[in-house]
Amino acid sequence: MSFFKPKKPELTAEQKRRLPPGQVLTEKWPVLHASYIPRFDPKTWDFRVWGLVTEPVRWTWDEFNRLPMTSVTCDIHCVTRWSKYDNVFEGVHVKEIMQHVKPLPEAKFVMEHADPDYTTDIPLDELVDDDVILALKHNGQPLTPEHGGPMRLVVPKLYFWKSSKWLRGFEFIADDQPGFWEMYGYNMHGDPWRSERYAEPTTTLKSVRQAAGYSPEPKGKHRTED
Repeated sequence: MSFFKPKKPELTAEQKRRLPPGQVLTEKWPVLHASYIPRFDPKTWDFRVWGLVTEPVRWTWDEFNRLPMTSVTCDIHCVTRWSKYDNVFEGVHVKEIMQHVKPLPEAKFVMEHADPDYTTDIPLDELVDDDVILALKHNGQPLTPEHGGPMRLVVPKLYFWKSSKWLRGFEFIADDQPGFWEMYGYNMHGDPWRSERYAEPTTTLKSVRQAAGYSPEPKGKHRTED
């Protein structure tokens, strides 16, 4: 009987090419949240757009599901150093949302608002890229609550904390503003290919979580990461 763990297969050249610096490839989808998953009620759920736009927009759950649907196949990368390839997300393309929204000229960033009280912002020109989707399904199945169901944002080009779980709204703003994790030391941008994990070179994942009061216990405050 062998007590040695089998070696993981070597990555192919193509897999290595797709893996950002410091990341580890996984076939699983790790779940990272400290506390409760918000309750979804289709009767009260809505998605709103406001801020620096000519007119606010709101969709109920039924209205949102009647919007044209599409799919995006992409790799995703978490700041905690895992990457998962070839994910198929289905939902509403961000460009469909933008068909109903007219940003004012001074709008340069968008603050994502998500349940229960999560925020993070993203440059407007990166939000409206071809690979960004407001996802309802993953690999053919409805998004599970622990992964952001009923709906989450997917922005593959950035670390996955920029893809808010339980997304509820876009607020168009003029300036780059910190969201929850950015206030405690995460990088304002979050490009995995530039290893933009933290605001300062001396910052660590542990120090960010300690500053935020992040706890793995069920009674800790939830903040989304994956």
